[in-house]
Amino acid sequence: MNLARYARLYGHFLRFSFSKALEFRVDFYFRVGMDVAYYAMNLAFFKIIFLHSKYLAGWTDGQVTIFVGAFIVVDAIHMTVFANNIFQIGDLINKGDLDYYLVRPVSTFFFVSFRDFAANSFLNLIIAVGVLIWALARYTGALGWARISVFLLLILNGALLHFLVAILFILPTFWTHSRRGLQPLFWQTARFMERPHSIFTSPMRWILLTILPFSLMASVPSAVLFEPRPGLLIVGTAVVTVLFFSAVQWVWRKGLAVYASASS
Repeated sequence: MNLARYARLYGHFLRFSFSKALEFRVDFYFRVGMDVAYYAMNLAFFKIIFLHSKYLAGWTDGQVTIFVGAFIVVDAIHMTVFANNIFQIGDLINKGDLDYYLVRPVSTFFFVSFRDFAANSFLNLIIAVGVLIWALARYTGALGWARISVFLLLILNGALLHFLVAILFILPTFWTHSRRGLQPLFWQTARFMERPHSIFTSPMRWILLTILPFSLMASVPSAVLFEPRPGLLIVGTAVVTVLFFSAVQWVWRKGLAVYASASS
């Protein structure tokens, strides 16, 4: 793969997306208002809990605030970079429009996954990053730059993992021909990302760390900041991410093998 070529292609995606976003300013302001309300509601939810308790599953107020900042950044990255593309995959498959991408001299998977950058959500991503920076700055405990660096890398990995899980729920469209695949189920289960993994019992926690790894997207990266020996959490996150990436590629290839194009 020619990385420079794909970087230039993504640059074209960005320029087109920002130009398109400037034509629909009402949608831009609506998205900003909607997501700011979502961020505020989540911060308020946990603040109310800490009015009645000093700890939540062993986490302090400051630690949970960092966790909230982490998962809204993961959500903002998903909504900005991936969500529009995933939402359209079902229609591309069912209408045969995937043909236009199969004949292009680049990876079809890359094209359908990254072609639409939600520029009207980009300000929300900046706001989410600001919340996370504020949460880290107000934390009174010792963190250290090494742990913060690993934490930030795991947040980016969490956004990638969020994308991989989301696309696995839409790819069954190749076989079911439903418009959204299993995407409604994804949005229901994705709510688990918004809770610290330590609040769940062992069987559920294991599921959220492996089969439906929503806890690896924000909760585990946050735990890496506070756990005395986070090595196992880091290794486990890397292994699960590689497995899910491999699974997505396998399902994608199998889906293309049964895809009925518009010309068939």
